[in-house]
Amino acid sequence: MTFHWMQIVYALVSLFIVLNVGLVIQGIVRKIGARLGRRYGIRWYQPYLDLFKNYAMRSTVSHGIMFYLGPVFRLSGGIGLFLFMPVIYGSAWFQNFSGSGDLILLAYFIFFGTLGMALGAGEGGHPYSAIGITRGLSQMTAAEVPLILAIIAIAVQYQTLSVTDIVAAQQGSILNWTLFTNPLATVAAMLGFLGSMMRSPFDVVLAPQEIPIGPPTEFHSNFLAVLQTNRAIFPMAKTILYVNLFFGGATNWPVLIVKVFLLYMWPVFIGVAFPRFRVDQSIRWFLRIPALIGILAILFI
Repeated sequence: MTFHWMQIVYALVSLFIVLNVGLVIQGIVRKIGARLGRRYGIRWYQPYLDLFKNYAMRSTVSHGIMFYLGPVFRLSGGIGLFLFMPVIYGSAWFQNFSGSGDLILLAYFIFFGTLGMALGAGEGGHPYSAIGITRGLSQMTAAEVPLILAIIAIAVQYQTLSVTDIVAAQQGSILNWTLFTNPLATVAAMLGFLGSMMRSPFDVVLAPQEIPIGPPTEFHSNFLAVLQTNRAIFPMAKTILYVNLFFGGATNWPVLIVKVFLLYMWPVFIGVAFPRFRVDQSIRWFLRIPALIGILAILFI
């Protein structure tokens, strides 16, 4: 594929759009969660206010270079995942750099941010960091197993690792979507999606109810702002990847936003309907039912 410098401009534009869509969806989802709990909840634009406030703050605390690089690695994983896959199929403007990467590279980017975050938190010096890192990496690894099995299944099915080619193979009819041509792979990936989104019932590793020992305390001020930026981009990038692999991709922005929103609500619905799992319960669950379905998806192609 021939490189043109305008690709950089288009990629930055699409990244800006996805960042804003991610922040708005964050606000809407938190509002929905509050209303389900009979609370008023935050304003939908509260994520913007939090982001601006934290970017304006500076920290006087230093725990070493790796502590600084942890949030940077985390954000790099989210941006890298987004930039190496097509956003709008058939659009010359919003293909990003999909011709320079494939599913194996995207799988690396999915795990890259988590690993960098673990290295940074480990240098923070908090006595509970090692426990949090161990739990987080264990759960994330277990949650990625069904997704990797599903990726292997569709790579064998479509005989390619190119996301663009996989989206192209699903065009023409809704029945060509991987959802219908390989439902087992889709189910395995969607169950793994629950864990990778780090929402209830798989959010114990983030300690959302134990803020004093959670990541928001370890990484505060502008460090936290970098993580909040990634929190808007990374889930969106993962959701767009799922749309591309299993739901026919998108040929324009309105279709993409609708598909992303509906897919984004899947872990939100599960989170408000089911209680939280312990880390050991989460790992056993991911390595049993979703992994078994992923293996069956490969065997029954």
